Amino acid sequence: MTSTARIDILASERRDQAAARRLFVRALTHGRRPVEVPTDKAPVYPRILDELLPGACHVDAARENNRIETDHGRLKARIGPMRGPKQLRSVQTISAGHALVQNIRRGHYELAIDTDPHLRLAAAFTELAAAV
Repeated sequence: MTSTARIDILASERRDQAAARRLFVRALTHGRRPVEVPTDKAPVYPRILDELLPGACHVDAARENNRIETDHGRLKARIGPMRGPKQLRSVQTISAGHALVQNIRRGHYELAIDTDPHLRLAAAFTELAAAV
């Protein structure tokens, strides 16, 4: 996974074949087709990846998805004091906001791309406010 890789999140009550397919289909609509896809060892991923990305290498070795887990650590820290969200809608809202902020910080959107990465988030929200 490169440092410019975009991370997508899909919240569902189950991690079944339909949920995995929705995640990957949605992620594939946003850009290039990946050569390598790191995941955890959920048994549903190999079938879906073979169907949607037959040429991609599925990596499920231990610690290979640490960058993803580290990214989600901040999200888990935010949800922790809430003692876990009670509704799926809450998870979707918080996750979408977290993904938006992380992707702006990494320069995946054409917002404040000429700004110092440490100041990019504040500059992006200033640009968004001016546009609205």
